[in-house]
Amino acid sequence: MQQGSGGDQAGDAPPGVRVDWRVPPPRPGLAGAVDRFFGPGRSRRENLAEAGAHLLVLSLLAGYVLRQARGQHWSVVEIVVTAVIAVDLVGGVLTNATNAAKRWYHRPGQRARRLGFVAAHLAYPVVVTLLPAAGADPAWLLANAALLLVAAIVVESAPVDVKRLIAMALYLVAVLVNLTFLPLAPAYAWFPLLFYLKLLVCFLVLEAPLVLSETDGSRREGTVR
Repeated sequence: MQQGSGGDQAGDAPPGVRVDWRVPPPRPGLAGAVDRFFGPGRSRRENLAEAGAHLLVLSLLAGYVLRQARGQHWSVVEIVVTAVIAVDLVGGVLTNATNAAKRWYHRPGQRARRLGFVAAHLAYPVVVTLLPAAGADPAWLLANAALLLVAAIVVESAPVDVKRLIAMALYLVAVLVNLTFLPLAPAYAWFPLLFYLKLLVCFLVLEAPLVLSETDGSRREGTVR
C-alpha cells in the first residue's frame, strides 16, 4: 500500500489491525498550532500512554542524574537547562513514535522539513558543550554535529525497505562512538542515547500507523477535540 492511500488492503496488517495513513485536518486556533507540531488526530489512548510513559521515564532519569551527580555542585542554570533537555528528549522519543506524528511528518513533501528539524537540534550539543557539568569539549561538539548530520542524510536517503535497519545501525554507532571515544560526565551519559534515538529512529523512520480494525470507519473516535 502506498503512503497516503487512505485505506487498507488484504495482507497489509495482521488480523484485527489495519494501516491508516489518513491525516485529519488540524483543529482551529491554538489547538491547531499544537496539532501542526505533534501531529493531528492523536487518540486519547496515545495521549494517556505518552503521559504515563513520560512521567515514568523522567522519574527514572532524574533518579539516575541525582545519583551520578551526588557531591557535585551544579549551578541553577545547569539544573534548569538539563531538566529542559531531558523533558524535550524524552517527550520527543515518545511523541515521534505515535501514529499521529508518523502520519504528519511523513506525508508527501515533508523531507526538507524533517532534515530542517534534525539540523535545528544541533543547538542541543552546543548547549551541552557550554555546561561544565556535562564534561563536553569542542571536539565532542564537532564530532556529534558530523555524526548527526551524516547519519540523518543517510537515513533520509535510504530505501524504505532498509531505512529502519540503517537508522538502528547508525543509532548504535553514534551511541557507541560517544560511550567509547567521546564520553560525557557520568551524570550526562544519557544524552547521546536519547538524542540520537529521538532523531534517527523515532523521527526519521517511516513506519506504518497501525490501528485496531474495530475502529473502522472513523479514526477520529476517541481523539481529543
